[in-house]
Order: sequence, then structure tokens, then C-alpha cells
Amino acid sequence: MPASRNEQSRRAILDASFSMIGELGYDNISIEAIARRAGVSKQTIYRWWPSKGAVILEAATERLGAVVAIPDTGDVVADIRTQLTGILEVITTTGFGPAYRGLIAAGQSDPDLLRTLFDQIIEPSIQDFGSRTALAMQRGEMRTDADWQTLRDLLYGVVEYRLFHSMPLEPGYVDAILEVVFQGVR
Repeated sequence: MPASRNEQSRRAILDASFSMIGELGYDNISIEAIARRAGVSKQTIYRWWPSKGAVILEAATERLGAVVAIPDTGDVVADIRTQLTGILEVITTTGFGPAYRGLIAAGQSDPDLLRTLFDQIIEPSIQDFGSRTALAMQRGEMRTDADWQTLRDLLYGVVEYRLFHSMPLEPGYVDAILEVVFQGVR
């Protein structure tokens, strides 16, 4: 991202992109439409982002923000519940869910976009989960032989499965998943 970027234009572009995702869906948005809504030229957008996917990814990443961080209260299950509940709120009350689905789909034919999506959203979450479960093992909150990667896949894989299939994502469901997954590692 160039340092000369006008913050007001940048903000208008990201806000327009994110709001349009919720209204129109990923496939029905174009750079031209984003530019029109943001009150900027297409050239302004292309100067800062290489593609529609890149603009939407940055807008989505900003919205997800601190929600993906797992807190540390000393109770690993409660901490992961807080994180997952926050993610579900963003997915179900903003345009993030449709944006994420659209980005994953677009990434199948755009390896650079898929790599950036992984680097900016998925990998930090994986690292945070690994660190938080390692700390839980050290503290005796969970067995030291628990496979944190399998735990992660079970927890987040179910959320992504339900997201991609437009199935309900509710806090009560998070509690049920946590109960099943952590039952064997405590």
C-alpha cells in the first residue's frame, strides 16, 4: 500500500466495498461500481489495489480486526468461545460472511488472492490458536498431549462448513462444538 494514499478516499473505497458485499454479493460487484459509490475514479482504486478481490479482502480484514484475537483469561474454552462468538457476530451481522465466501471462490482462480487471504486472515488465526492452546497446556487447562491442530480443524472447520453452506451460525452451536471438542482434552 503506497504511503501517498489519501486516507479519506481509501476509507470511502473500503466502506463502499464492504457495504456492497452485503447488498449485492461478491460476483455482482465491480471496480466501476465501487468507484461510483466511493466517489473516486477506477484509476484511483487500481493504483492502490490490483483487483476487486484485493479491495474486498482489505475491507473484510479491517472489519474482522481484533475479533480474531483469542483473549487470555485463564480459561481456554471461555476464551475460544469469546473469539468464535465474535467471529460469528461479524459473519452474521455484517458483509463479512458473503465477502469471505466470495474471496474463497475467487481465490480458486487467483492464487495471489488466495495466498493473501491465507496470510492476512487464516494464518494469524492459526498461530494465535496454537499459542493459546500451548499456554493452556502449560497451565494444565488441557492435556499436554492434545493435538492443537486437530482441535483447530474441528472447531473452525465446522464454522467454515456452515458458513459456506449458508447454514445457521448461532452462539448455542458454538457452545455445543466446544463441549464436544474439549471434552476429550481436559
